Amino acid sequence: MKVDVFNMKGEKVKTVELPAEIFETPINLDLIHQAFIRQLSNARLGTHDTKTRSEVSGGGRKPWKQKGTGRARQGSTRSAQWVGGGRIHTPHPRSYEKSMPKQMRRNALRSALSAKAAEAGLVVIDELTLPEPKTRLMVQALNLLVGDSSALILVAEKDTNYDIVSRSTNNLPDAKILMANYLNIRDLLRYDKLVMPLNALDVLKTFLV
Repeated sequence: MKVDVFNMKGEKVKTVELPAEIFETPINLDLIHQAFIRQLSNARLGTHDTKTRSEVSGGGRKPWKQKGTGRARQGSTRSAQWVGGGRIHTPHPRSYEKSMPKQMRRNALRSALSAKAAEAGLVVIDELTLPEPKTRLMVQALNLLVGDSSALILVAEKDTNYDIVSRSTNNLPDAKILMANYLNIRDLLRYDKLVMPLNALDVLKTFLV
């Protein structure tokens, strides 16, 4: 697949051949969904907790004798039917972690990238540079590259230019900067466009080809 390569001014400078192993693979929606659900599940803390009747305070004495009162027998004022009592079948700390083989996760990324490329959601640029850390400069560049669409911006490595680009992007609600080797299904599906410099494409090739 050949795509145009733009500069930061939105001008076409050349074309590049994208690796078919990444951007022309069969789109497996079930696999993408499985990887997405796994990522959401693994992000859950699982720290929610409620108290059972053994954990709430009070209720040590039997409220009334077993027989002869005409009322239902009660063993504690901290049973679930009492106000202030313990809770039954309510959440307790647990792990929501889901496992998924590495090759399946990478195949899901390939499928999502192929879908993004097929929908013209991929914007390749020659290099990602800004003269100074200004949000205004990043807004101008993104308007030229993606228009009003939201954008996920990949970078190859953390260097001086990364700090400038990151500081210029942090205040933008519809844009996010991400290391290429941290590319994941959730971010890929969340944003309309994927803005990718050529050196970030080289990073993707190292673990997806």
